[in-house]
Amino acid sequence: MEKRSYIPLIILLVISILGAFIPSVPTQIATEGLDSGDTAWLLVSAALVLLMTPGLAYFYGGMVNNKNVISTMLQSFIAMGVISVLWVVVGFSLAFGDDIGGFIGNPMTFFMFKGVLDAPVFGTIPFALFAMFQLKFAVITPALVTGSMAERVNFRSYVLFIILFCIFVYSPLAHMTWHAEGILFKMGVLDFAGGTVVHMSAGWAALAGAIYLKRRKSLLEDHVLPPANIPFVLLGTGLLWFGWFGFNAGSALSASPLAVSAFAATNTAAGAAGLSWVLFDAAKGKKVSALGFCIGAVVGLVAITPAAGFVTVPASIFIGTVASIVSNYVAHLRTRSTLDDTLDVFPCHGVGGMVGMLMTGVFATSAVNPLVTDQGLAFGETTLFINHVIALVGVSVFAFGGSFALLKITDLILPLRVSEQDEKVGLDVSQHDEFLVEA
Repeated sequence: MEKRSYIPLIILLVISILGAFIPSVPTQIATEGLDSGDTAWLLVSAALVLLMTPGLAYFYGGMVNNKNVISTMLQSFIAMGVISVLWVVVGFSLAFGDDIGGFIGNPMTFFMFKGVLDAPVFGTIPFALFAMFQLKFAVITPALVTGSMAERVNFRSYVLFIILFCIFVYSPLAHMTWHAEGILFKMGVLDFAGGTVVHMSAGWAALAGAIYLKRRKSLLEDHVLPPANIPFVLLGTGLLWFGWFGFNAGSALSASPLAVSAFAATNTAAGAAGLSWVLFDAAKGKKVSALGFCIGAVVGLVAITPAAGFVTVPASIFIGTVASIVSNYVAHLRTRSTLDDTLDVFPCHGVGGMVGMLMTGVFATSAVNPLVTDQGLAFGETTLFINHVIALVGVSVFAFGGSFALLKITDLILPLRVSEQDEKVGLDVSQHDEFLVEA
């Protein structure tokens, strides 16, 4: 029988009581400057981005072995619950509240969504819609990390970690990058839809997790089980690709030509990267695989994310192709090392995000987006590219170091790694008392 724990339930009850006594009743809903078309598009985009998390669950769930499918998928789904509540309580304030030193927002600015519903229109959309759109990014980021720790992480410890990660890593990065007073924003760093905030942070956290948790016992015994369900991976890829249009095109925050450009760049980069991955494999003598195309397409989506609203569509072909080859090579190097990043989160999301960030510094142009004040390296200017290199190093150190420290803290409170017996039985049964019924 599981050891009883009342603390998480008590915390949720306290938050619920706060919600009853601090209802944040709006005084008057602001409508001046509101555009119904832009609002409709952002509502759809927010829903599309949320769909990416179940898509990720299928993507990851299909790649682990049969005895860990449910646990791996649940780690994505539980983030939708945990981060949704945390974001309303304090997460949105930390990311977009009043600036504190260029690094973090004041946690009391929008505490329990105070003032969010009746805030002035954000551009042409309700401020609350912007807050909920941003929530979906906060949800998928810690879910991405799970792939590196799959098949050996304690579920309760994972939940504690994603709470700490959202507060101390994700929210500060979002503030630094997207808040007008953020240190990276003021440096001129461009991140259209989260290559830095989402994918680099998740990639470096994944690397920290893989190092901290060490190798799976099955890997030490040289007995790795095959992926449970390749069709799950294909389904997950389709959902991710579909949802990514909201991720990138929605980040234009309007139903505009910029959204269309980001949409086109996103689709093109994904297609080029999927082809690049399987063709690179074929050049090495491997067969074209469904798994390879799916992983490559996702890498392309990752790499184009920071650049989607700043680069031309032809440039997205180059970005997707290069990112896919680089990630493929890094993933190959990983297999020859002792690092057990179960689903290659760092080679795909971390490296893909970094390539995308650098490529934004190369190909960004004001002809696509007038917010680009410094042209990319391809247009003869160096300032943007240099700033992106500096930011890449700084973000990498912060995300990796912060995540590693949080893993250590989590481990001190709740052991991060399951027992050897639980790992052997599988996390579906040992953590959740559930299992797949095979036909």
